[in-house]
Amino acid sequence: MKQQHFKKLFSASLIAIFSVNLLYGQGGTVGINAATSSLKGYVDPISTLILAIGAVVGLIGGIRVYIKWNSGDQDINKELMSWGGSCLFLVLVSVVIKAFFGV
Repeated sequence: MKQQHFKKLFSASLIAIFSVNLLYGQGGTVGINAATSSLKGYVDPISTLILAIGAVVGLIGGIRVYIKWNSGDQDINKELMSWGGSCLFLVLVSVVIKAFFGV
């Protein structure tokens, strides 16, 4: 009796699993295309935002390097490389995002 109950439960669970997979398989390309077009709409504003953040970081970094340079600090190269690297990274991220999404 227990074995028969187990077989019924097992077959019912298999039917449920396969029917759910069939339901999720419907219209997959439509959803992917909608998500792609939605994401492409956000690429330009996000890229512009990243460039604006890079400009602000560049201004702050330039001011800090200028202040250190005028005060006679010997650690200017390290400061310049760190702020310049962060600005370069933000500009490159903006370009890579556009290239990745084909915009």
